Amino acid sequence: MNIRSLTRGDGVVIGAAVVLFIASFLDNYSYNVDGASGIDMPNLWESGPVLLGVVFAGIIGAALVVLGRGLPQPRKVAGLELVQAGTAFTVVAALGALGNVIDPAGGANNIGSSNDGPDAGMGLILALIATLVMAGAAIATPLVPVLQAGLLPTPKPAAPQPYGAQPPGGYGYPGAPAAGVPYGAQPQPGQPFGQPQPAAQGAPQPAAQGAPAAAQPAAADFSPFWFAVPVTRPLFAEDGSPTPIAELAPGTWYLAVEQRGAQLIAQTQDGRRGVLQDTSGIQRG
Repeated sequence: MNIRSLTRGDGVVIGAAVVLFIASFLDNYSYNVDGASGIDMPNLWESGPVLLGVVFAGIIGAALVVLGRGLPQPRKVAGLELVQAGTAFTVVAALGALGNVIDPAGGANNIGSSNDGPDAGMGLILALIATLVMAGAAIATPLVPVLQAGLLPTPKPAAPQPYGAQPPGGYGYPGAPAAGVPYGAQPQPGQPFGQPQPAAQGAPQPAAQGAPAAAQPAAADFSPFWFAVPVTRPLFAEDGSPTPIAELAPGTWYLAVEQRGAQLIAQTQDGRRGVLQDTSGIQRG
């Protein structure tokens, strides 16, 4: 799970879940008796409908939203993505809390001729506020840009290599061959990036002195660089398939290894390559 893919909206959901858990230990009902001080009734854990329909539903919903956002690949439960299922749970919890605040006594206030009944306690009111905030943040995060910003600050990448220097291990992952270097060969010290290697022993030698020299390939204008996306964006296969092969998340640095017009060929941390079609607003490292 990549916690750097969590957004500010997810942070609001997490905070609301913590408040809901605290509220579950506070009063469920309060009842004022004539001529006596108020009576506080059990906390939310003492009421099965409130515990299951509000507390557990809200905390489970928040956990699904955060888990679905942090996983590298979308997961589904009952045909819904985890974020969608979690959002549904938070909405159910908010509706349950609202119903209990409006009618805290349930059917008990219809017994006999009296309509007097207990009032909603502090725990129930705080649970309503927490679930409303939780459901609102879960629904609004995909729609409000300010909630889509990364929850954690984006780490600064390592100091960029001088032009022509080969970063250790290739393009940011072990074992990747450098451009212009035969597979398995090592660049010579001081050799510019992309410069062809000297011929290995036993390989055909250049023509004798006086013969026309073979044309050297021109160095590529593009230099690999690190970048981060402002919002979640899909990475498509290089063969043009419309199905994304990965999802680039804010707060994570990716490597651009090639440029094709306005598009970039990006490489994920696990070595997958694909086409980033929307490069607007990216942050270069």
